[in-house]
Amino acid sequence: MTLTHVVVAAALSAVYGWLAPGRARGWILLILSLVAVYWLSPPLTIYYLDFLLPIFAIFLAILIWRLTLPPDRSIGRDDWIALGAAGLVILALSATRYLAPAFRPTPSRPPDVIPVAALLVTLGALAIGSWRLLGGRRGTLLGLIIAIIGLFIVLKTEPLAVALSSLLRSFSGQNPALARASDVAWMGFSYMAFRLIHILRDRQSGVLPSLSLREVLTYVLFFPAVTAGPIDRVERFSRDYRALPEMRGLDARRFAQGGLRIAVGIFKKFVVADTLALVALNAVNAGQFTTPGAGWWMLYAYAFRLYFDFGGYTDIAIGLGILYGIWLPENFNRPYLKPNLAAFWQSWHMTLSNWVRFYVFSPFSRWLLTRKPPLAPYLVVFASQMATMIIIGLWHGVSWTFLIWGIWHGAGLFIHKVWSDRTRHWYLGLREKPRLKQAWTVAGTAITFQYVVLGWVWFALPDVQTAWAVFLKLFGAGR
Repeated sequence: MTLTHVVVAAALSAVYGWLAPGRARGWILLILSLVAVYWLSPPLTIYYLDFLLPIFAIFLAILIWRLTLPPDRSIGRDDWIALGAAGLVILALSATRYLAPAFRPTPSRPPDVIPVAALLVTLGALAIGSWRLLGGRRGTLLGLIIAIIGLFIVLKTEPLAVALSSLLRSFSGQNPALARASDVAWMGFSYMAFRLIHILRDRQSGVLPSLSLREVLTYVLFFPAVTAGPIDRVERFSRDYRALPEMRGLDARRFAQGGLRIAVGIFKKFVVADTLALVALNAVNAGQFTTPGAGWWMLYAYAFRLYFDFGGYTDIAIGLGILYGIWLPENFNRPYLKPNLAAFWQSWHMTLSNWVRFYVFSPFSRWLLTRKPPLAPYLVVFASQMATMIIIGLWHGVSWTFLIWGIWHGAGLFIHKVWSDRTRHWYLGLREKPRLKQAWTVAGTAITFQYVVLGWVWFALPDVQTAWAVFLKLFGAGR
């Protein structure tokens, strides 16, 4: 999301609050989110792919909504209207191909209306056929989860993404030899995948509330959070969404709160983070520093640049959500000031941490505990923490450096767990020694920060050889 996107979205919120009737607000948010998934998408080199990928995202959300619909819940009038609205928005966007580029909300010239309409009819028939064949079967939801994960792996693994690009280029009559992973960059798919898997898993567990198609589409595609989170829960989002008719349109307090949050986010992301990016560690300057001090300076700059960039975007997303009446969850809580690694992960990208704890760590731990013969408790903790952090690492990209970064944090969390268990009584005794407790907290914060910063070496650099060389140079070793 660029600064232009932020300014336009904030300006539209004033019109939305001023003119939109209460009952129409949910529909307007749906339309805005459908349009924004095109408007925010980057232009892609494969013909029409930047127009087709949002269609597939919308189709996937509709299909999953239909397959997770409770047996006693039929498709209602509101759902048919939402389905028609989605189709009309896509066709209207396709019709903008006849406008000048400056007036098109799509990243490139869209395809003609007739083939787009034919595609929508085909996808509709596919959705009906999928429901008739798969609806109600026990393995359907699990199969969808596996399919989403498989697609995610393809998009996040560079050789597989290049192979997919080469295949699509062949279909479109373009040169397959020019295939790049960036050709299939699906804007926001990582976050959409988390939301869709959340819906599927909650349906499997029997805790998913009854949702309209309008709610599910807006939740999955909600434009302030579609590109980089936060990862909201559908039941929490639905409460805000259903309360929109009662929201005061021009509420000075809401606009002040949302506007201030956006201003803070813009300063963090476009001023602080972009300034730090000039000197932060990256693949280009990794081999240019000659002293450990210069390397540490670059690494610290990267650590704070990453925080202010991601934290700033979160502030913008939350602020925009407030302006439109949706209160997105917090994502950061001063993570670099936490006294241990567990507290860091309860404060850094909190919605991601909560998601993996709920859908990976807890079920995997329960499964390990039920195995016969039973595993040792520490082995269960080690395996669960390691698996969780590896998944978080590979979610950023399927590569050796992200794998090592995940192992780095999994090992750190396990060491902290063992240490805290063995020193629990001693630490509780520090309540009677406030100065010593304060000193210990400061020491823990410094150690945790340093450990996290060192881990960013694997996160910032593209390959193991470069990362390892930088790691050694930070301590005066290597060349």
